[in-house]
Amino acid sequence: MSQIIDQATRRDFLKQTTGIVAGLAVGSAFQDALALPQTQPLYSLPLGVYAGYNKATFLKESGCTYIEESVAGFLIPPDGDAQYEKNLQQLRQDHFPIKSYVILLPGSLKTLGPDANHEAILQRTELVLKRAKECDSQYVVFGSGGSRVIPEGFDRAIAKAQHIELTKKMAPLAEKYGVTIAVEPLNRGETNFINSLAEGVEIVDAVKSPRIKLLCDIYHMLKEDESPSEIVKYGKHIVHCHIAEKESRTPPGLKGDDFRPYLSALKKINYKGGLSIECFVYTDFEKEAKRGIEVLKQQLSEV
Repeated sequence: MSQIIDQATRRDFLKQTTGIVAGLAVGSAFQDALALPQTQPLYSLPLGVYAGYNKATFLKESGCTYIEESVAGFLIPPDGDAQYEKNLQQLRQDHFPIKSYVILLPGSLKTLGPDANHEAILQRTELVLKRAKECDSQYVVFGSGGSRVIPEGFDRAIAKAQHIELTKKMAPLAEKYGVTIAVEPLNRGETNFINSLAEGVEIVDAVKSPRIKLLCDIYHMLKEDESPSEIVKYGKHIVHCHIAEKESRTPPGLKGDDFRPYLSALKKINYKGGLSIECFVYTDFEKEAKRGIEVLKQQLSEV
């Protein structure tokens, strides 16, 4: 009998110790897994290039997810309504989206100063927003530096009030068509009004519309020596971004600019919107635009 009890006891002991050892092994493996560095997904953004829509197929094949056009090039072309209808037909045929349009206003239409022409600007803006909606686009960029230059000797406070008054009148139109107007700060080489994200936010805050937001242009920030920390500070207002190299507004990869501090700031605010290369002169568009996209993808993956 004593031998039977000893055997039973031995079996129980072995079961218990085996369970403890297994538990320790599992627990150790779990702790080791926790100790391993967690792999974070690489940061990426929808990338686009400002170009004529005839470049759409090339840009799609080069890794872009959209194209950025101009108001005068696509929505209100020099050849009139018939050309716009052709543009729209091409867009619907190619199925490559136009996310945004730049240059809302020509320099001849003034938002402020003694020659301010708000009535004409509002008529143009409504047509632009109506057509942007027809094109399923998201944004119209309100940079237009030539239209918002404060004339020498003109009261700055009055000029600012004029510009805000106009933007407040634009807001209901943007809400009506469901297209956001993105206020774009520009460097002082292009205009003397709204030259920083902070100044852009002053306009956005004064208007108080869900359809009047902020555009962050890293090229203009570089020209103004504006810190990447400003992106973090005003991130909640930013809906769209532009980028180009500082010296000559070339695409990324030509001069070798390091954009990672600014891209890190975008990552920090969990920015998910578009990032467009916005350049106006190329030596070799296809080569330089494609290289620009590759460089942006690489730098985004490193932040």
